[in-house]
Amino acid sequence: MITEFLFGISSALAEATGAAAGTAAANGAAVPGEEVAMSPVAAILQLVLPLVLMGAVFYFMLIRPQRKKDKQVKEMLNNLKHGDRITTIGGIYGTITGIKDDTITLAVGQKGGAPMEMTVARWAIRQVEEVSVENEGEILA
Repeated sequence: MITEFLFGISSALAEATGAAAGTAAANGAAVPGEEVAMSPVAAILQLVLPLVLMGAVFYFMLIRPQRKKDKQVKEMLNNLKHGDRITTIGGIYGTITGIKDDTITLAVGQKGGAPMEMTVARWAIRQVEEVSVENEGEILA
């Protein structure tokens, strides 16, 4: 569709240039074998229009979706709370037991009856789990 549009513009510009050449030839102004130059507006349009269209395609297919995804991740990280079940980017499942500015303390299991805790950076959290996960026969919510 876009290519048809661009080719339509190019062919319309070529026809307009050809019609101008035919008129000039009828008036005796054109020399045989000499090409008639495009008008400056048509030449600029022919150069700039494809670049503008490519920029629009890049924006709507790459930049805009990435910004939307980044906004969702930032919102998820800001809404973390004590007791959330999360997954880190390293694949570790844990439950949030403490939150500081840029660090999160996770309970990741038990060893000898004592809970094992680890501290990770806030940006290292991939997602908040919505379902409960079984861990060694104990259901964590």
